[in-house]
Amino acid sequence: MTQMTKGGNLPVPGTALQVAVTWRQGVHVPDVDVSALLLDATGRVRSDADLVFYNQPAHPSGAVRHLGKGQGADGTGADWLWLDLAAVAPGTDRVVVAASADGGTFGQVPSLDVRVALPDGQQVASFTIGDASTETAFVFGEFYRRNGGWKFRAVGQGYASGLAGLATDFGISVAEDPQPVSAAPAPPPPAPLPLAPVAPPADRLVSELALSFPPFTHHATGKERVTCPPNLPPGARVVVEIECRDSISVNIDSCDAYGRADQDLLSTYEDEVHARTFATVPQDRPLSLVVRADTPWTLRVLPLAHARRLEHSLDGRGPDLLVYEGPSGVLSFVHQGRSNFVVWHYFASDDPQWQGDEEDLLVNEVGRLDVLAPVRAPGLLRIEADGPWRLGVGG
Repeated sequence: MTQMTKGGNLPVPGTALQVAVTWRQGVHVPDVDVSALLLDATGRVRSDADLVFYNQPAHPSGAVRHLGKGQGADGTGADWLWLDLAAVAPGTDRVVVAASADGGTFGQVPSLDVRVALPDGQQVASFTIGDASTETAFVFGEFYRRNGGWKFRAVGQGYASGLAGLATDFGISVAEDPQPVSAAPAPPPPAPLPLAPVAPPADRLVSELALSFPPFTHHATGKERVTCPPNLPPGARVVVEIECRDSISVNIDSCDAYGRADQDLLSTYEDEVHARTFATVPQDRPLSLVVRADTPWTLRVLPLAHARRLEHSLDGRGPDLLVYEGPSGVLSFVHQGRSNFVVWHYFASDDPQWQGDEEDLLVNEVGRLDVLAPVRAPGLLRIEADGPWRLGVGG
């Protein structure tokens, strides 16, 4: 890992990277909220969608995602971004990593730095902020194009006007009293799950997509049982994401009340794994998962809203989790792999006596295929695959 100084720059791989702003938590230490701005050649955003932060967690291109916060056992806080430089549109010249201090100034935040790492956790760069004082927003660094590749620059520029002032300088339209708002007013979510059903069953998916919690990230090697934080919403479904490279196989199981592997959530044999599935948080205990792999891996547990939406068509590779919010109809499935291709559909039962989900096995084939299958309702699509695939809405 390279420890950078203010103004320094270095080349970075033009692929997927993890970026974390970290700090030491404590009494009277403000919380830190990280954000990213995608800028064109003029140093301005093209639209408000080019600001990625906790209330707008994914860029439309999919190149930048806000993963949320985690906490280490030593009291270190971290707010995470996922950046895929290969997916950044040609018209975007810079991706700025910034943050705001909630309820204080950055001079009150100890051990403040930004870290850049590969998906396997290998550190690429670190930049420590040692001169913060009255600033309420900070630009930590920026990724920028240079000679066909990408470089990272340690910036370290503070703003006394908070995230609103910083965003305005880059062309974001900000209200005079900026508050996190939804793109459109939404009805208040139901009380925390689980509840006896007092509304149409399909509301479960809507409620779960509205739930938010700090994503949980864990790095390890080999077999390990991972217990998630107790702040996950009981009874709700959450995204389970795993990244691993060069392992013979990667498996994730959920655990029963005694810590034993109980349900197979994901199994894959790809050389490079970036896969997703889902788990249901137990009502009476934290969610526990058993991960098996031969090489270093990164596990994330995310709100269901982080799953990709199937609206028209989506391409992918290997295991994945999609959200389908459309009506009953027909879906198309194309698979280019050589082994099993399985798609499960989980949707709300219309039987008032049954509170669980129904499960439809939409596809269960081997090798290359191009087929259609009916889908009965909105729900989750869990994909098991060993190669490239495409799902589409309609025939």
